[in-house]
Amino acid sequence: MAQFCDLHTHSTYSDGTLSPTELIGLAKSKGLCAVALCDHNTVAGLPEFIAAGEEQGVQAIGGVEFSTEYQGRELHILGLFIRPEHYGPIAEKLSEMLRRKEQSNRALIEALRADGIELDYDAIHAHAPGQINRAVIGAEMVRKGYCESVKAAFSQWLSPSRGYYHPPRRLDSVEAVRFIKSLGAVAVLAHPLLSLSEQELRPFLDEAKPAGLDGMEVYYSTYSPEETALAIRVAGEYGLAHSGGSDFHGGNKPDIQLGSGRGNLRICDNLLKNLADL
Repeated sequence: MAQFCDLHTHSTYSDGTLSPTELIGLAKSKGLCAVALCDHNTVAGLPEFIAAGEEQGVQAIGGVEFSTEYQGRELHILGLFIRPEHYGPIAEKLSEMLRRKEQSNRALIEALRADGIELDYDAIHAHAPGQINRAVIGAEMVRKGYCESVKAAFSQWLSPSRGYYHPPRRLDSVEAVRFIKSLGAVAVLAHPLLSLSEQELRPFLDEAKPAGLDGMEVYYSTYSPEETALAIRVAGEYGLAHSGGSDFHGGNKPDIQLGSGRGNLRICDNLLKNLADL
């Protein structure tokens, strides 16, 4: 009998609203056989996550989502099957980028404060155990009544086009793939069609596949049937393994449910097995 999993989720250690332990509990309640925690640019939640999975009988897959840049476009690369011995090298690799990210966050909050949005970076950091990003800042804006939703915060304030946010320099996308492979982990391109058209995706894959890219998310919460079919076709042309996940964030993305996305997402465990065999 088929079992189902979710290979892309987030916890309170980045911009999700469930702790790693709560995430495992929800996965168990939904009957998922496995779930991967892929917090943005941090592995700090993985020890708790792995321990909770062992305790509750759910396969907990260590992961991380690297924010990277390719020809001026932000791309996200997942590292899956991250092991405890990888935590130190990943933290070291990300340290400089996270320093730049904090500078960018503080500049964003100061720019918002100048226009009457009263936020305090240190206060946000005090009750957010993981990495601060725009989604966390947006959630604080919702909590304080400046916006109705995180999505509205992005459209009204947090998009670079609004002039308050200036993105920090990120890791190079192909470099991130090589780094993941140097650890012996599995490198997966996350939700490619959110950032790239088919015409833009192919040149990236021409570089990333020889660098070691293993797979691509072809099943994703917001994909239309046509986008899913396109992703499957392109992955097949490049010999990339299929992956998929909800990109669950809890209350920060209330329309996305663990394991099922917007209701039409089902990730069979055969995808997990294929990725684990790489």
